[in-house]
Amino acid sequence: MHNAQGLKIVVDPVRPTGRTLLAAGVEQSYVDVSDPCHLHFEYIRRMAAVVDLAAPPGRPLAVLHLGGGALTLPRWLAATRPTSPQRVVERDPAVVELVARELPGPPADVEVIIGDAREAVRDAPSGHYDVVLADVYRAARMPRHVATVEFVAEVARVLAPDGVYLVNVTDLPPLVISRTQVATLRAVFGDVCLVADRRMLRGRRYGNLVLAAARRAGRLPVGRLAARAARDPIPGAVLHGPDLDAFVAGARPATDADLAGR
Repeated sequence: MHNAQGLKIVVDPVRPTGRTLLAAGVEQSYVDVSDPCHLHFEYIRRMAAVVDLAAPPGRPLAVLHLGGGALTLPRWLAATRPTSPQRVVERDPAVVELVARELPGPPADVEVIIGDAREAVRDAPSGHYDVVLADVYRAARMPRHVATVEFVAEVARVLAPDGVYLVNVTDLPPLVISRTQVATLRAVFGDVCLVADRRMLRGRRYGNLVLAAARRAGRLPVGRLAARAARDPIPGAVLHGPDLDAFVAGARPATDADLAGR
């Protein structure tokens, strides 16, 4: 169950069919081995809600997952949208090996590869994916090379015209990373929104925010998403349009030049 990186999978003492992937004691993923539609973490439910509402129920979607973990969302998508072709890119071979050994195998139509997220997007064909989901973390931080305008432009290239990009952002007050990421997505995409716990937006806690983006203005199902977020066990709010303008408050997009230190 353990390895040199402190990776292990533990049984949920409250839900016997639940399994949590831990890295150095920090929760990374949660899977219910008997119910792939049980989504334990709030940010995963928020990402799933966008996917649910962005396409007709049950319609198969071509999906690229950047960051694999325990394959929570690939398992959910396979259950809710059977025959969806999915590719999962996970950087850490130890994660892939542990998940393969300790948990049920990936569903049919789910391909898991070991690789770098940016390289995987660079090598993907244009217009191929209906959804790209990014949940890429290294030592609890989003690697900067997957957080720039240039990377986001590559994501936009591999998306179908009505495709949707979803990003999990971990942040703490005053949400500088999130504001920069919103500005970065807005530099490329015509429609962007943010979904998060209201307490996070008031600067009262550390946690996860979900950003959604699409090329075409008006593409995101903002009204229905706000209603879904409000009903969540951990109620969320959606920022879009003028509310998102106020949230960004002058933050500027991140670029590869910033990454290079120029």
